[in-house]
Amino acid sequence: MRRAAWLLLLVFAFTIPWEYSLDLGAPLGNIARIAGLIALVVFVPAVLQAGRIRVFGTLQWLVLALFLWICCTIFWTIDADASLERIRAYAQVMMTVWLVWELVESADDLLDLMRAYVAGSWVLAVLTLANFALQGTSGQVRFVAEGQDPNDVARFLVLALPMAALILHADRRRWQQALALGYLPVGLLSVLLTASRSGVLAACIALAGCGLLVRSHRRLLLAGLMGAPVLSAVFWFALPRGTIARLGTIPEQLAGGDLNQRLSIWAAGWKAFAEAPLFGSGAGTFVAAAGLARIDTAHNTALAVAVEGGAVALALALAVVAVAVDSVLRTRGSVRIALGTVLLVWLFTSLAATVEGNRSTWFLLALIAVAARLAIEEPTLSFRLEMRAPPAGAGSIPEPSA
Repeated sequence: MRRAAWLLLLVFAFTIPWEYSLDLGAPLGNIARIAGLIALVVFVPAVLQAGRIRVFGTLQWLVLALFLWICCTIFWTIDADASLERIRAYAQVMMTVWLVWELVESADDLLDLMRAYVAGSWVLAVLTLANFALQGTSGQVRFVAEGQDPNDVARFLVLALPMAALILHADRRRWQQALALGYLPVGLLSVLLTASRSGVLAACIALAGCGLLVRSHRRLLLAGLMGAPVLSAVFWFALPRGTIARLGTIPEQLAGGDLNQRLSIWAAGWKAFAEAPLFGSGAGTFVAAAGLARIDTAHNTALAVAVEGGAVALALALAVVAVAVDSVLRTRGSVRIALGTVLLVWLFTSLAATVEGNRSTWFLLALIAVAARLAIEEPTLSFRLEMRAPPAGAGSIPEPSA
């Protein structure tokens, strides 16, 4: 049963990036929701059969406390229906932290989950490119996979870039290296096609981390530097003029723009927070509390959490992030660079997007928590570099032969 649960968890990780592209409607929902619930249904009997569960770490306890507080907001919410719906959604996405914590046994398992996410990002990138191929001559500026939001697509794709670079750095199997190496330009092109300005800035952060990861591969790094002008030229001629023009407004927006009306939304959100600063207005009520249109979102994760759950929820959420940062610092070498880059990308994108309800958020936090645990349980890892220094006197650890 446990093996079946693990395989289903891999399927779940694979579906996360492109989940909104396959939605079967009520009551089933999107593909990642279905995969996650099936994994949970199989996982619970597996835990009962084993007769044990892994002791929670600090991050798991904080996530549980945050979820319980969100549930408590139902008692004072300004919109009970919205809160019930959001609580159900939180339960489905937050369970990822528990599933990953319980099922990942080794560094190879951790790397397999990253491979699954990168493979799913390949699907999202191909769907985005397909949309561009079908609509590229229609005057459209932003291209995304069917059913997806451009900013979400860009974020999902960018999160996979450091993971792909880690796979490229750590895996000696040719087909795995090809999967990772091919994703770097394809994923970047797909990000540009979304015309997401925050996504492009996040991609710059991710590419810097990727460069640090592959710096020991001198031939690959040299080939990348030499090929960058050619790749840039290809992107320049491939992208529609309207897409390039929208991306060209990034300096203007940063210098003095309204960040696509986000400033007015944040002002309304801050006013709503001031009216219920301690307990908040209830889960899922940001739009109602701020007096915005139903299609609007907070466009800022911390503000959304503060308005809906008050200062208590914000403190718990910040504690989760702080523990995640500490967990990254507990790892070592390539793993620290990869997960640190991914976390930095997530933190940056959370400033302009509402991501606390996304599965990718809790999947990332789950990976970080497990990596920190493995840094203690496995002093040396099976994918080339240690997450933690070997014990004193143990000597150097030889790298696996090619």
